[in-house]
Formats: sequence, structure tokens, C-alpha cells
Amino acid sequence: MALRSVSRRFGTRLMARQSSVALLHSHATSFGFKEVREEEKSKLVGNVFTSVASSYDVMNDLMSGGLHRLWKDRLVGKLNPFPGMKHLDVAGGTGDVAFRIFDAVNSVKRRELLKIDEASLEETQIYVCDINPKMLDVGKQRATERGLGQNKSLIWVEGDAEALSFDDNSMDGYTIAFGIRNVTHIEKALSEAYRVLKRGGRFLCLELSHVEIPILKDIYDFYSFQIIPNVGELVAGDRESYQYLVESIRRFPPQEKFGSMIAEAGFEKVEYENLVGGVVAIHSGLKL
Repeated sequence: MALRSVSRRFGTRLMARQSSVALLHSHATSFGFKEVREEEKSKLVGNVFTSVASSYDVMNDLMSGGLHRLWKDRLVGKLNPFPGMKHLDVAGGTGDVAFRIFDAVNSVKRRELLKIDEASLEETQIYVCDINPKMLDVGKQRATERGLGQNKSLIWVEGDAEALSFDDNSMDGYTIAFGIRNVTHIEKALSEAYRVLKRGGRFLCLELSHVEIPILKDIYDFYSFQIIPNVGELVAGDRESYQYLVESIRRFPPQEKFGSMIAEAGFEKVEYENLVGGVVAIHSGLKL
């Protein structure tokens, strides 16, 4: 699980950011293996997640054998949350990442070690932003079940990763887990992440990625295309949505390319870590 740095092969950061936004496709984009008009993609993706919202957590456990929990733990571990931070978790409607950040900040062991006062804890703000209200409803219900329904540190926001409603330089951290491959313009989402982060803020992205080991790749492809859609049909009654999900992974940029896109958005110290041979990767960058 060695970290890999992404070297910068670009001009000035400002020019790179401007060109990446200017070169966005204006007519067609991918929805799985299909080509669709840009204005259609967000609606189609919205339909997918509206359909899978109620079974999302169960399917994540089944599809990953429960490993997604460890991957998210690793993501939050890299974030190193601290009391009083303002954090934005995008495409995090069910609350999986946000709850981990909340638990890390409020850890009794950490509070005793750092001698954290209650005032700092109360200042913590974790914004859970998702474009799909059904996914947010699942997260709010889970918060209630955890006794956090009225907790002021967890703030649920319906919003678009490509047009965030938050101020410039307002967030200490930004996470997005299994969400960025579903946006229409990845470059635009990265630009928005850069905009809302404070100087010194960390960008972290956990995403299903590309397997590099040939034998593992063959097994992974078989599992993805032959098993996952069938499990989706059996458990969630929805084969098509899970067919899209596995196709969308294959259309997502490889690790090095995505790392370059993060650097083009202005981030520095960009690196990524492959987990399970590249089944998933955690990309990170700093706004300096």
C-alpha cells in the first residue's frame, strides 16, 4: 500500500486551473458505457441513487465483503480530524464518512490525550453534502438512530459537487467517497473543492479505481460484471443501477490520470494509495 506521488507536468497553477475548466465537454458525456447528453447525466445518476438509497449500505457490505468500512476508516485516518474543524463531506448522504469523522473528533481517548475542552468540540462543523435528497434522508435517519439527530456538529445539505454553496476558503478538510466518478464534470468538482478549502486544507478522495495486477484484474472484472448486477437484482431488485455502477468504474480515469487532474485543479503534494491492488484508491492533495 505504498504511497505514490503524482509529478506535476504543467505550467503555472492558475493557467492549469483555467484551462481544465475551459476544456470541459459541452455536448456529450458518459453514463456507464453509454454516451448521453450532459444535461441528462445528472438526472440519470439521480435516478440510480434514488433507486438504491434504501439498500445502499447493505449492498456496500455485500459488494465489498465489508471492506468498504476499512477503506473509509483509512480515509478518515489520513484526514486526522481535530476539534473545532469545519469539514465538508461531499456525496456522503448516508453519513458513513461523516459519522467516522464525528467519532474521531469526539474520541474519549483523543480528548484525554489532547486535553480538549467542550467548547472546541461544540465548534466542530461537519457538513454532509449530497445532491440526492433520498440519500440524505437515509443519513439523517441513521443519525437519529445513533442519538445524533439533533447534534449541531452534523449539518445536512442538499447540494451539487460542481456548484457548492459554501464560501471560498471556508473548510479545513474535504472528503468525497465513491462519489466523484458520478459527477458530470470531474474537473469542475475538483475546482470547487479547491475553492472552498482553506490554505493548508486537505482534499481526500476514496474511489473505486483500476486494478494493475493482471490475474487480479481478470477476477475483478468477472466479479464486477457477472456477480454484482445479479446481487443487485436479488437484494435490491435493481440490476440496471448496479450495472451502471460497475460500468462507471471502468470509465473513471486511472490513478495517475486522476492524480494529474487533482494537480491541475491547483492542489500540491498530490499522491495516491492503492488498496486491494487498485480495486480502490485514496487520492490526496493539499491547498497551499
